[in-house]
Amino acid sequence: MAALQVGVIGAGTWGETHLKTYSTHPHCRLRCVCDVKGELAEQRAAEYGAAAWTTRFEDLLADDSIQAVSIATPDFAHGQIAVAAAQAGKHILIEKPLATTVEECEQIIAAAQANGVKLMVDFHNRFNPPFVKAQRSLDEGELGELQMMSMRLNDTLFVPTKMLSWASKSTVTWFLASHCVDLVRFLSGDEVRRVYAVSRSRVLEPMGISTPDFYQSILELRGGATVYVENCWIISESFPNVFDFKVEIVGAAGTIFADLSTHGMLARYTQQEAGYPDVGAFPVVHGKFVGFAIEAIRHWIDCLLQDREPLITGADGLAATKVVLAMHESAQRGEPVELA
Repeated sequence: MAALQVGVIGAGTWGETHLKTYSTHPHCRLRCVCDVKGELAEQRAAEYGAAAWTTRFEDLLADDSIQAVSIATPDFAHGQIAVAAAQAGKHILIEKPLATTVEECEQIIAAAQANGVKLMVDFHNRFNPPFVKAQRSLDEGELGELQMMSMRLNDTLFVPTKMLSWASKSTVTWFLASHCVDLVRFLSGDEVRRVYAVSRSRVLEPMGISTPDFYQSILELRGGATVYVENCWIISESFPNVFDFKVEIVGAAGTIFADLSTHGMLARYTQQEAGYPDVGAFPVVHGKFVGFAIEAIRHWIDCLLQDREPLITGADGLAATKVVLAMHESAQRGEPVELA
């Protein structure tokens, strides 16, 4: 089997997950790493054995040997790169959200279709074992008809103030709620028909970070179930994880609770810190990267090598973007927003 030649655009925190996966896959060759920070691109290329690095995505896309790209740039910087990648004939794995406007989402999908390339949005929680099990329980009727869900995915203040230099150009809904919206669609097999959201800007704005502190949203599904979604960027940095992720699913005949952050599988206490080390997303086992975040990218690789369609499509990305935009609109207007 010929090795798949790949490039990664965006070498930051999550871009490195793509680099780890490609560089250790037996049927992949990492050709090029691109990041606007040249020093970082050069460092990542050396660390993960890429043949080249660049600060310009155009240079990467001009390499005819590259068959597929991962786009792991900031939330707002997907559209132009993705369309150009499709026009260059590259298959595209793109981090969530697909794009931050409906128009850009549609342009990316249309470009992929017109140029015959595969497109997948990396909603990696669809590969997260607790959610896969929960979806199966719902699908097989173990919980009865879905009645309600609550989903809390929050970050500590570290994320918008120290981790992301571009927090003011995004929102916690693009960064976190897009995951939640896709999970709601995946778990329920249903679509959102109405959104009511509220937000406040009382913590980050005085710090010079022009983005809301949090959104609290009620989603009504077409089938009648309701979902409460909470996303914030202002949890205390003393919280033992950088994120807090809790899910409750209530059916007519059963209930599921999931704790993805303070999971209790492993608690570590040292003189420096207390916390719950990662055992699910990308732990290292006997020198091998494993976990659901890695498996999502491996699924993408398998789809390309076997010429299969990915489980997560551009249409899924577009659906999530529409709901996040409705959250923004509802919070601004102070009233529910109906989705077509």
